[in-house]
Amino acid sequence: MRILVTGANGQLGNEMQMLAKENPQHLYYFTDVQELDICDKEAVWSYISEKQIDVIVNCAAYTAVDKAEDDRELAHKLNSVAPGILARAAQANNAAMIQVSTDYVFDGTAHTPYTEECKPCPDSIYGSTKLEGEQEVMDHCEKAVVIRTAWLYSIYGNNFVKTMIRLGKERDDLGVVFDQIGTPTYANDLARAIYTIINKGIVRGIYHFSNEGVCSWYDFTVAIHRLAGITSCKVRPLHTAEYPAKANRPAYSVLDKTKIKTTFGIEIPHWEESLERCIGKMKNDE
Repeated sequence: MRILVTGANGQLGNEMQMLAKENPQHLYYFTDVQELDICDKEAVWSYISEKQIDVIVNCAAYTAVDKAEDDRELAHKLNSVAPGILARAAQANNAAMIQVSTDYVFDGTAHTPYTEECKPCPDSIYGSTKLEGEQEVMDHCEKAVVIRTAWLYSIYGNNFVKTMIRLGKERDDLGVVFDQIGTPTYANDLARAIYTIINKGIVRGIYHFSNEGVCSWYDFTVAIHRLAGITSCKVRPLHTAEYPAKANRPAYSVLDKTKIKTTFGIEIPHWEESLERCIGKMKNDE
C-alpha cells in the first residue's frame, strides 16, 4: 500500500518512520509542512491523487494546549480544518484515513475509564478543535479510523519525560501535580498499533489507545527519575490549583482500550514497561 504520514517530524511521525523498516511491504511518503501543507486544499488533493495514496495517517496537530487558548485560529486550522481537507481528499481517491486525537475531548469529570461510547465534552480550545477534527474525518471519509490517545512521549521531540529528566538533573526539588490521573503513552507503542490496523485492515470507527495502567503526573515523574537513575531531586506532589495553567486539564482521563484490543488483536504493554524501554533507548543514544 501507498501510505502518507503527515506531521512526520513530530513524536509519532518519527516513530512511524522508524517502524517503516519493519513494514517494508508498503511504499511511504513522510511529509511535514515543508513538503505538504495540509491546510492547503489544492496541494493536498493533487498530492494524494498524484501519489495514488491508499492510507493517510495524520500525525500533524496543534498540540500547545495553553497557547491554543489564545491562538484559536491556528489551532482550529490545524486540528479541525486540515483533517477535514485530508478526509475529503481520501474519500475522493478511495483511500482510508487514520486520524490521531486526544483524551482532551473529555472534561475529565468521570471516575471510570472513558469508552468510545462516552459523550465527548471538551473543556479547552485544544480539546474542542481536536473533537471537531474527529467529526470532520468521520463525516467525510468512509474508511476512517480515529484513535484517541493521551500523555504521549517518545525519544523524539519535546515531551514530559524529557523535561522531567532535565529538571531532575538541574534541581534539588520539583513539584508535580498528583490530582490529574491518566495513562502515559509511548509513541512507539501507538505507532505499532497503527501499523497493526493498516496491516489487518481498516475497521471504521473511533478507538482509544494508551498504555495499560493508571497513574498521576506525580507518579509518572517518580518512575521517570527512578528509571533514569536520578536520585538527587526530591519530587513533591502538588494540587492542580498550585500549578495554574491557561487551559483546563482533565482531572481523570483514563481511556478504556477494550475495543481496539478486541477488534485488531492488539496487546498493550503496561506504562512502566514502555517507559523503561524508552528511557533505555535515550541512554543508548547519549
